[in-house]
Amino acid sequence: MRRPGAPASWIWWRMLRQVLRRGLQSFCHRLGLCVSRHPVFFLTVPAVLTITFGLSALNRFQPEGDLERLVAPSHSLAKIERSLASSLFPLDQSKSQLYSDLHTPGRYGRVILLSPPGDNILLQAEGILQTHRAVLEMKVNHKGYNYTFSHLCVLRNQDKKCVLDDIISVLEDLRQAAVSNKTTARVQVRYPNTKLKDGRNSFIGHQLGGVVEVPNSKDQRVKSARAIQITYYLQTYGSATQDLIGEKWENEFCKLMRKLQEEHQDLQLYSLASFSLWRDFHKTSILARSKVLVSLVLILTTATLSSSMKDCLRSKPFLGLLGVLTVCISIITAAGIFFITDGKYNSTLLGIPFFAMGHGTKGVFELLSGWRRTKENLPFKDRIADAYSDVMVTYTMTSSLYFITFGMGASPFTNIEAVKVFCQNMCVSILLNYFYIFSFFGSCLVFAGQLEQNRYHSIFCCKIPSAEYLDRKPVWFQTVMSDGHQQTSHHETNPYQHHFIQHFLREHYNEWITNIYVKPFVVILYLIYASFSFMGCLQISDGANIINLLASDSPSVSYAMVQQKYFSNYSPVIGFYVYEPLEYWNSSVQEDLRRLCSGFTAVSWVEQYYQFLKVSNISANNKSDFISVLQSAFLKKPEFQHFRNDIIFSKAGDESNIIASRLYLVARTSRDKQKEVIEVLEKLRPLSLSKSIRFIVFNPSFVFMDHYSLSVTVPVLIAGFGVLLVLILTFFLVIHPLGNFWLILSVTSIELGVLGLMTLWNVNMDCISILCLIYTLNFAIDHCAPLLYTFVLATEHTRTQCIKSSLQEHGTAILQNITSFLIGLVPLLFVPSNLTFTLFKCLLLTGGCTLLHCFVILPVFLTFFPPSKKHHKKKKRAKRKEREEIECIEIQENPDHVTTV
Repeated sequence: MRRPGAPASWIWWRMLRQVLRRGLQSFCHRLGLCVSRHPVFFLTVPAVLTITFGLSALNRFQPEGDLERLVAPSHSLAKIERSLASSLFPLDQSKSQLYSDLHTPGRYGRVILLSPPGDNILLQAEGILQTHRAVLEMKVNHKGYNYTFSHLCVLRNQDKKCVLDDIISVLEDLRQAAVSNKTTARVQVRYPNTKLKDGRNSFIGHQLGGVVEVPNSKDQRVKSARAIQITYYLQTYGSATQDLIGEKWENEFCKLMRKLQEEHQDLQLYSLASFSLWRDFHKTSILARSKVLVSLVLILTTATLSSSMKDCLRSKPFLGLLGVLTVCISIITAAGIFFITDGKYNSTLLGIPFFAMGHGTKGVFELLSGWRRTKENLPFKDRIADAYSDVMVTYTMTSSLYFITFGMGASPFTNIEAVKVFCQNMCVSILLNYFYIFSFFGSCLVFAGQLEQNRYHSIFCCKIPSAEYLDRKPVWFQTVMSDGHQQTSHHETNPYQHHFIQHFLREHYNEWITNIYVKPFVVILYLIYASFSFMGCLQISDGANIINLLASDSPSVSYAMVQQKYFSNYSPVIGFYVYEPLEYWNSSVQEDLRRLCSGFTAVSWVEQYYQFLKVSNISANNKSDFISVLQSAFLKKPEFQHFRNDIIFSKAGDESNIIASRLYLVARTSRDKQKEVIEVLEKLRPLSLSKSIRFIVFNPSFVFMDHYSLSVTVPVLIAGFGVLLVLILTFFLVIHPLGNFWLILSVTSIELGVLGLMTLWNVNMDCISILCLIYTLNFAIDHCAPLLYTFVLATEHTRTQCIKSSLQEHGTAILQNITSFLIGLVPLLFVPSNLTFTLFKCLLLTGGCTLLHCFVILPVFLTFFPPSKKHHKKKKRAKRKEREEIECIEIQENPDHVTTV
């Protein structure tokens, strides 16, 4: 019957909600009956799948070797610029000029030599040159042939000699000055540009570090320096054999540096090779193996203990243990599917076991709680079906949201390959997790229910003796074999109320958190939480630095720290490529070039050529004179010959043209070099479109930095939008519209809290933290949804009674799961890796913020705000009044009955 004043559309939506809810409950009830009637089948199929795919995972395991493919944005302008720059000037021949801190293309070996504090490393030229000669003489054997650096090095075009850093020439001059008993002051070293013995001006800003200049020196003469960086570039030729020899040379180079470190106690040596970043990225997985096993043991122990009771009949310790193992075998199956489909392992996938465990054990504990809420006098098959009907509807919804959010993260909109691969694996893990929970763990629950119905001991699987028999036995025997009959009083119909978590919530916590004197402190606590979260959200910074993903005690991190400390004065060398013919002899063009290069330290053939014309008093104001003097005079001089590699000439008949050229720009930076380099890139690119000069700028590190912040934030934005869209579209199709409204508010609060607090905890926005933020959305829904929907459907007289009922019904499962989840994270703290530190911090905040909302914030705030429970009270009063009226009518019709009474 329609309520007076209620619109027809509202009645229709309400009926539709009830039909959908009852349909889902009916489906889950039938699923539970099916599992309870065929437990062996549902136990065997997942086990066979795990064995099949698990063995495949062992046979097909292969690590990902291309770090750029994983962590650099897949689609970026920097990659297009790299292709264009390489088509004009091959990068393999240019990598010595295009200096990059950690992202140098191709094979190379690099070493930093650091002197003790207070010493001048320029005074140790002889020792450094001995190290240099040791590298040149180092031999690598391949198929009976010995290869040295001279066989593998990148050659200069002008004299076909190995490309070496110009700091070697400076050290040679210093050594000769020392041998000839001259003071080193006679060899004037300037910084960052110095003049070499052959007359060339060279930029050594990345080769000399920790520089102290002579006071009041106009020509920037160097007084002392702490560090020298030398790079040895290898040629690859695109050959697999050459690449293998180069890899061997790099390994020998790193071994040689370790050996020389032992011999030279007066210098500290830090080495880096092209494979170092990949090796130290993969090292995290090796370091974390034992810690992941410890984490599994801790979760197993916590789940087992939290599922136990004093009641030996109703205690379910093995179900807690089997629930965790169910999630484990589902993860193994997902890993097998990943490797069978030619997937390659990388260290970011280390987070999948923790993500899947957090969701899977929630289903396990909810099913266990659902079993405890069923009536004991029912057959165990009906109890299983009732538990499925009660729990699996919500678990299906949350699993679907997991699949939607991570599915969006795996979509083409995601620009980071590591995030995409992780989300794809997570989708497979969620599907298998759901299947294994209702099949494998459901079958385990069937067997446990059958044992309980037949009154078998939950641990020893023996018949529980009668009460009379127990009374004649010792106390310890009564304690071990007691089925709780003594604890159950006449007013307690549910013996599961004796579970220690449920007892604590019912008798102590629920009364305390809903106390009127506690509520103001909770409001103040939330305001503090919101303030810190908001403050952190204003300080978000991107984590394009690859160091955030490496093992913290690795050689690459040590090298990067020293490099950042002593060589952060100048940015990587930015290639400035003019890719169209340009009138260089035109004064307006010259002015435009000067304006573009202003603020940079420029290594430019154009600037040197203009100075040459000025010093030589040569006029070149037209095209023919400009190019003629450039080719016949300027580029013939020894000190300017190296500029031939920076100009591309074309000849049409007797006329030559400059069709492309390049310059090198270096910006002055501070310790926060990466952020400043990104700012330089964002300032230069728009100028290439607005100026008359058509150019591109490129450095190998740009591939990793280009729009990185946008690339990593897009997945979480898409996932958040997807969750919001789903919740809004189902606003009138779910159990209660206000349930969705409160769920949106709760998830938003938790997500922003984790985002802000992780920023205050020095966690940057890299691919790991973004994956954790996507997981936070689902983790919050997983735990808040059952609590909120139970609250909005509760029919108690007051909101306080409703929230108590919700906590009593779902609080045990929520507390069990979050406690197991947080305890399982503890071993990650002991893995010496930046990646696992980030994972630990983000997941700890996820679990902590969710726990805070479920047990502190929501129980208080739901007593203040809608939904109102007054209509339930009115309904009960109306029913009571109707019952009294019926009784009065019956009495009036039968007065003899009253007389008799």
